Amino acid sequence: MSAHDTIVALSTAEGVSGIAVIRLSGTEAIQIADQVFYGKKLIDQNTHTIHFGTIRNNEKQIIDEVLVSLFKEPKSFTTENMVEISCHGSPVIIQEIIKLLIEKGTRLAEPGEFTKRAFLHGRFDLAQAEAVADLINAETNNARQVAINQMRGGFSNEINQLREELIHFASLIELELDFGEEDVEFAKRDDLKALILKIQSYLQKLIQSFDQGNVIKNGVPTVIAGKPNAGKSTLLNVLLNEEKAIVSDIAGTTRDSIEDEIVLGGINFRFIDTAGLRDTKDIIEAMGVERTREKMKKASLIIYMVDLTNTTADEIKKETKDLIELGIPFIKVGNKLDKADAELIDTLRKEDFIFISAKHNEHIEELKEKILSMFQWSSVKTGDVLVTNLRHFEKLSQTKESLDRVLIGLNGSVTGDLLAMDIRQALHYLGEITGTITTDDLLENIFSKFCIGK
Repeated sequence: MSAHDTIVALSTAEGVSGIAVIRLSGTEAIQIADQVFYGKKLIDQNTHTIHFGTIRNNEKQIIDEVLVSLFKEPKSFTTENMVEISCHGSPVIIQEIIKLLIEKGTRLAEPGEFTKRAFLHGRFDLAQAEAVADLINAETNNARQVAINQMRGGFSNEINQLREELIHFASLIELELDFGEEDVEFAKRDDLKALILKIQSYLQKLIQSFDQGNVIKNGVPTVIAGKPNAGKSTLLNVLLNEEKAIVSDIAGTTRDSIEDEIVLGGINFRFIDTAGLRDTKDIIEAMGVERTREKMKKASLIIYMVDLTNTTADEIKKETKDLIELGIPFIKVGNKLDKADAELIDTLRKEDFIFISAKHNEHIEELKEKILSMFQWSSVKTGDVLVTNLRHFEKLSQTKESLDRVLIGLNGSVTGDLLAMDIRQALHYLGEITGTITTDDLLENIFSKFCIGK
């Protein structure tokens, strides 16, 4: 398998559709397409043009009527010759066209290979390439805007600027090492310290933005937990506005987690209805309870529901203590407000409870506002730089640790060779973000997660 092969893949989603797009890339892409396309001679046409014709098999039988888009190197996504064939979205037609193109000299593309080629040919850097996948998978407008900002180089520009400033001082320190016996100082230590402090401040801002960026990109796993019959399944159905979970007066009806997603305030929340928390001898229910506890540990938010008609203030105090020990943000919700004891409500009102009636859809909007307040940020705007990628977060953190050591060294009059070592390490981590420094394993890990055809 070679990077010089001409590759082919379906770029639209699999299944029956109105149209489908089959994509080719490589030096021979246009010549190969010419062998199966009957219309104009593609090799003689200008780049960025579209042509109508038919795709025919080796027996000259028509497989389909198509539109062919031409992109001649270097003015294409991959910077190679590219052809996109828009055909009817029948799986049979798609299969026949791809099979024919393979017979003529292409091979099936690997996951993410088109984007990988674009990166390797300098079309954009690694952070921008990763943003392509984020844009494809964006489920909210905020997630789309963050991906667009990163894909257009906003994040990369910031990283490259930091790197350039560090490289300048690193080169001066390296120059000092060449004149070690003459005791010269090309890199002024006060200026270096000021630069490191400035970079550290910006790195900290980027690192802290990961909390917001991660929520925007991946959403918020939100577990609805509580004792059996607290109304968890009813609440899930109300939030989703559909009968997703079975509702019953029989305790222990929910044996496994049920989940679905909705968007609130531009943030994707994945609500998870769980088995009621209680001690039980029923083996199946006990497994469900254990899964509930595991889901709670992995959640970003817990909606803890209590049945106001069947609980005491002391029980709630104990359960709240257990929630605090988990260390996960939680909202306390009292359900069945229409049947609740007024004295209990007055007691719980001091404990920051939200009171609802899931069955009668009362105060649900208030609950939604509370949920949003736990993760409320203003909408992402063009130019906003947020860290959404765990790999980037880790590299930024490692960069900051390296620069922390530089500061310690400057305050302790450490020799230039040790300062240079830590600065080089910081430059290495920053370079891994944008792909200035890469390994085959890193590229394989990143692009293998892309869909085939992108």
